[in-house]
Amino acid sequence: MELFGYEITRKKDELRNTETDKAVSFVPPVDDDGTPVIQTQPGGFITGGAYGSYVDMEGGIKNEVELIRRYREVSLIPECDSAIEDIINECITSDSSDRIVSLDLRDVKLSDSIKTKVQDEFAYILSLMKFNQNSHEIFRKWYVDGRIYLHKVVNSKREKAGIVDLRIIDPLKMKKIRNVEKEKDAKGVDKIKKVEEYFVFNEKGFDKSGGQDGATLKIAPEAVTFTTSGLLDYTRNVVIGYLHKALKTANQLSMMEDALVIYRISRAPERRIFYIDVGNLPKAKAEQYLADVMNKYRNKLVYNADTGEIKDDRKHMSMMEDFWLPRREGGRGTEISTLPGGQNLSEIEDIEYFKKKLYQSLNVPRSRLEADNGFNMGRSSEISRDELKFNKFTNRLQKKFARVFVDILRTQLVLKDIIPAEEFDKVKDFMQFDFATDNHFTELKDSEIVRERLDTLSQASEYVGKYYSHEYIRKYILRQTEDEIAILDQQIKDEKAAGGDEDDDDFGGF
Repeated sequence: MELFGYEITRKKDELRNTETDKAVSFVPPVDDDGTPVIQTQPGGFITGGAYGSYVDMEGGIKNEVELIRRYREVSLIPECDSAIEDIINECITSDSSDRIVSLDLRDVKLSDSIKTKVQDEFAYILSLMKFNQNSHEIFRKWYVDGRIYLHKVVNSKREKAGIVDLRIIDPLKMKKIRNVEKEKDAKGVDKIKKVEEYFVFNEKGFDKSGGQDGATLKIAPEAVTFTTSGLLDYTRNVVIGYLHKALKTANQLSMMEDALVIYRISRAPERRIFYIDVGNLPKAKAEQYLADVMNKYRNKLVYNADTGEIKDDRKHMSMMEDFWLPRREGGRGTEISTLPGGQNLSEIEDIEYFKKKLYQSLNVPRSRLEADNGFNMGRSSEISRDELKFNKFTNRLQKKFARVFVDILRTQLVLKDIIPAEEFDKVKDFMQFDFATDNHFTELKDSEIVRERLDTLSQASEYVGKYYSHEYIRKYILRQTEDEIAILDQQIKDEKAAGGDEDDDDFGGF
């Protein structure tokens, strides 16, 4: 199959030296991205399927395509959608004064001119993605599906111009494949000879009713940016999303709510028992007479669980109907009695339980479920442990999503000859992507931290020079780094020289 897209290749001499010096292993590389591995034996015989990554999870989900569809269905449940919006709002904060995400290169060992070019290219990438406008939607797609594919469009005649467009690809139509070629050494042990990675695209998808023969397109790995949630199922073969834990709970909540509505409708009204006097009528005529009376007087309501509608339908029986019983001559004649309705219709503890469990499965604090719970503007010590855990969880999501920027930035810088691929791979781990936060709440937290440190400092000031050194106080109480200490000392010195105030302060002269 012909390879579509561009490849970032090395020079022949460089490639030859790299292959010669590479260590040999019998285990294929694993990136924990759920990529199916095709085992290729000597001679080119393929011993595995490209799309046969099936897994049975509780008998309901058979493949990755069905898994993504289940995620999307669950995300539309109101309670689940509300929890997802809480997560995305914490991860993606839109602020008029700052960018949603910025690139920090302070720890990257590059020249200032190169850093300036990298910053410019990163801003260009954000503009291609229209990230300032579509950041919420892009992040939601990645979070719900558990993966995201972006096509890096490059003009083949002008590769030096870099990426000209970025387009999101439906994960139902795209799949990453890893082809591992093995060969036997002198001892007969299979060793990894070559590992080839590429993407396959099919407009009709890769489900059981997939596309027609010949409709699959093989795409070069450099042409596509692929980022997953980083979560795998117990087989370590299929990537799962962050909604996976909520599938069962969300479905249980939906069924409980439907059952509650049906129970309320059926048990809320009082039902009647009609004893119809049929006299000495024969059995057939008595039954016909009873049916005629039933059709004349009964009310029939049917509840539709899909739409939530209630319809009047006289053709079917239901729990709502009254009871009609024949009575022969000699009895008490026609009689109507009443059955009382349900007495526990106000109990919804089970519904509240599953709502809290749903929020817990999505790592969202249960306190956010309560509509009357506002944000506490008090001291940082009053912040709940659940909120702290939630903050750490959202920070992890931001770091995982930032892999999208790393891959796109690598392609852009290599194509424009700003940074070689090998050098970028060395410094990429030192790049930090800072997402914008809610400034007001951040200021409250920072001011609280400074206040607590200064209070501790005031209590320890009398022991400076006796039990604690100045260096210890600055490093372990004020939490100042070596660079901060040097900068602050110089600033203090300059301020004293400018103001002519040479008096030492009360705290040891600094």
